[in-house]
Amino acid sequence: MAVAEQAVPVPAAGLAQPERPAVPASIVPLAGIPFVTAILVALVVSIQGNWSWALDFFHVVGGGLWTGVDLFMGFVIGPIMRKLSIPARIELTTRLMPKMLLIMPTLVTMTLASGFQLARLNGMLDTSYSRHAWVVVSMVVVAVMAITALGLLQPANIAVLFELRKPQPDPAIIGGLMRRFVYASAVIGAMQIATLIIMTRLAS
Repeated sequence: MAVAEQAVPVPAAGLAQPERPAVPASIVPLAGIPFVTAILVALVVSIQGNWSWALDFFHVVGGGLWTGVDLFMGFVIGPIMRKLSIPARIELTTRLMPKMLLIMPTLVTMTLASGFQLARLNGMLDTSYSRHAWVVVSMVVVAVMAITALGLLQPANIAVLFELRKPQPDPAIIGGLMRRFVYASAVIGAMQIATLIIMTRLAS
């Protein structure tokens, strides 16, 4: 069902126009790149050295944060954003989305790369493994979430930020992209619950 958009109010003559939200000078927060680089380098070194503790750390921390962020975005931020006016949505977007461009790909990479290496080292990829079917299901669910996050949400975030950089952003375009973000976040949040069930089943 489509979400009704609220028209952006036009101020009366003589009244000060509302201040336009500040758009970041860079689409990607440059200050966060060194931290992301350090995390990815440490991840590659851990995989190369087959360091079990480090792989466990990256998988647990990355997966936990990925799940937490998805649940928060899908079931807290999403419903809130649906009820905000277009100007309020734009304000939230300009502050939140640039950070998400670094956070989500990093968490997804941490979780998937370390998880696959752990599964390989522990023999969980072998068809003889007693819970191999659960492993396959978990891979399918996580793959769908990763594709949705990186192939649907991230492009929508980038498109919103580029639209906001225009001299006259189109509220209709921004509203449509935000609806995609809200609905996709809810779907990913639901799939994260399924992932929690699968992971706890594998660990039991």
